[in-house]
Amino acid sequence: MSRTQNTARKSTVKMIRSRPATPISHHRNVVGGVMSFVWLAIVALPLYWIVLTSFQSQSGFFVGGPLSFPAEPTLDNYRLVLENDFWRYLGNSAFVTVAATTFIVALGFLAAYAITRNGRGVAKTTFTVLLLGLAIPLQATIIPVYLMIVQLGLYDTLWGIVLPSVAFGLPITVLILVNFLRDVPRSLFESARIDGATEWQAMTKIALPLSRPALVTVAIYSGIIVWNGFLFPLILTQSEDKRVLPLALTTYQGMFTINVPAVIAAVVMSSIPVIALYIFGRRQLLAGMTAGFGK
Repeated sequence: MSRTQNTARKSTVKMIRSRPATPISHHRNVVGGVMSFVWLAIVALPLYWIVLTSFQSQSGFFVGGPLSFPAEPTLDNYRLVLENDFWRYLGNSAFVTVAATTFIVALGFLAAYAITRNGRGVAKTTFTVLLLGLAIPLQATIIPVYLMIVQLGLYDTLWGIVLPSVAFGLPITVLILVNFLRDVPRSLFESARIDGATEWQAMTKIALPLSRPALVTVAIYSGIIVWNGFLFPLILTQSEDKRVLPLALTTYQGMFTINVPAVIAAVVMSSIPVIALYIFGRRQLLAGMTAGFGK
């Protein structure tokens, strides 16, 4: 380093150090803090009531206050639920959710990659049609879906729930993945093409690893939607051994019409997998949902 450069550097450092520090404002957002606590109470109180109620006895539910701690906590409600085919319903829900989510993520990624790499002609038209699917309510198509499932011979089967769940889960999945893949520099794909990589290799070696946050996002989101789905299982199945958990909750309610704590215990147990999935993937979920929308 020359003497001139060294002198200029020392002068710059001296000016920075002698510059008065900018005062930091410490304004407290009292209104925002109060509203946050109000919102927390609105969300937490129902959860608090549900958990406490699931540990109450049937007689204790009608005696104590709605938010009072159970005088004699019991696990009989959970035991009663487990003894009435809960594991079968859990397995059905797990199969439908895993199968539908796998197809949604795989097909959605392939479609999004084709749209971003070739945004003209058929790819552009396909993207437009998929976006139109976001405006079609599920309830408006239940009769055509029912007729198609019957004609395919899939009525009263778990696959009869999987296929329409995939169809209605693809539009939002493709939208999220397209906005994410558009942020990937095209120079990476051009460099791979110059090095002799095929389109499949560019997709699996470049696009797929870089799309991990978005893929986790759509997997979690789609899994939650399919897990909580009620209309398709209600219309497309009728056998008891094909029931999924959301539909089985109505069965518990019929079996335990007066025993409210048992019904609440079934609700708690059916919510645990979804809550665990969100806890482990919440960061990727938020990162993927906001990707591509900040331009």
